[in-house]
Amino acid sequence: MNKFPAYIDLVDRPILIIGGGEAALRKARLMIAAQAAVTLAWPDIDQAVRAELDGRAALETRLPNDHEIAAARLVIVALEDDAEATHWAQKAKAAGALVNVVDQPALCDFITPSIIDRGRVVVAISTDGAAPVLGRNLRRDIEALAPSGLGALADFSDEYRDAVKARFSPDERRAFWEAFFAGPIAARVLSGDMGGAHEAMIEAVNRPLSNEDAGVVHIVGAGPGDPELLTIRALRLIQTADVLVYDRLVSDDILNLARRDADRVYVGKEKGNHSVPQQEIEARLIALAQAGKMVVRLKGGDPFVFGRGGEELDAVRAAGVPAFVTPGVTAATGCAAAAGLPLTHRDYAQSVTFVTGHGAGDDDPDLDWAALAALKNTLVVYMGVGKAARIAEQLIAHGRGASTPAAVIEKGTRADQKIVKGALTELPALIERGAIKGPALLVIGEVAALADARTLKDLVNQERLVA
Repeated sequence: MNKFPAYIDLVDRPILIIGGGEAALRKARLMIAAQAAVTLAWPDIDQAVRAELDGRAALETRLPNDHEIAAARLVIVALEDDAEATHWAQKAKAAGALVNVVDQPALCDFITPSIIDRGRVVVAISTDGAAPVLGRNLRRDIEALAPSGLGALADFSDEYRDAVKARFSPDERRAFWEAFFAGPIAARVLSGDMGGAHEAMIEAVNRPLSNEDAGVVHIVGAGPGDPELLTIRALRLIQTADVLVYDRLVSDDILNLARRDADRVYVGKEKGNHSVPQQEIEARLIALAQAGKMVVRLKGGDPFVFGRGGEELDAVRAAGVPAFVTPGVTAATGCAAAAGLPLTHRDYAQSVTFVTGHGAGDDDPDLDWAALAALKNTLVVYMGVGKAARIAEQLIAHGRGASTPAAVIEKGTRADQKIVKGALTELPALIERGAIKGPALLVIGEVAALADARTLKDLVNQERLVA
């Protein structure tokens, strides 16, 4: 380590930035975010810089004077001309100021790191100018794991520091805070439920410590399979969960993001083979949380779109266990995008309807076929492979054209994605010829003709040839 990291209080402190271009503007944004009193001094200040900083910083269209330099807590030189930058850096150092010179680390007394700002929680990353791209990559990775509410969580815990200190011994305090940050109260804060968090915190401070304190259940949408389509919150929850409860719609690539020591509970559901009944799944979620676990219930796509997430949420909350929902990219939007198939299109479809092709047991889905056939727009059928013949028959019988384009997308967004397309009347034959097993979506409507039936491997190879 050849630079010592330190956090400097710049609130209302004078900061002088010498320069008037884009580099000066970027530095000004940082200093303003730190609540510093910023002065930008240079004869030529860009109009865009003036427009953004007007009223937020002092803008002086002249050379900086000796008084400004001597009074500044920090001096930042943001000039393109190396000779001018060196001159002003030496002048500021002679006045005793700490100096940063943009893109000239050899002239710098301090550097401005890559910053992740979460209010009172701030992470700074620096490679000392050796590998700025590496620094940006690290920032990206850390930001994915740092929820936006971390600052609020720090503020919340600060409100109770004195109460916890007065209530518990040093060893108990450490145990209390470890349980707090990993438990349901912190989850309430991060989800925005401040009233519930305060109520639970007051109760926690006033009861004896216990290893059996209730945990929390997060019902998380895992998207259609590609881990890059996870939300940032979903990724963070998967990587911090004590237990993952999942089924066959969750890809191995996503499961492999979990902690190595996390327990995995498979509750797989396949057509005609529900290995774990729904009520038992709900009972397991409740029991695991009541044992003090942080439980993530991973569901393919979005948990509230044909995922029975609402049933699980109701059951868990009825048992008195805190539960939260993280949405995911639903299969229809994710798979359609992967197939290059717009679900709505100004020329072909002004609306889209999602339905399930899965009825109770082996029954046909209870759908208003006449209404669906009359829409003449995009129809997306979840879990419809096994009933494809009946779906096509009913739609055609109720007025949808037999030649209406149809597409079937199996394992959309994954490396083994498969797409077949043809006419609505051919739907069962398409599924048979394509050896479609599922999970798969049926897309019916004019936009289905736009689907790119090449495999992802074909598209990647084409991309390499173009590059």
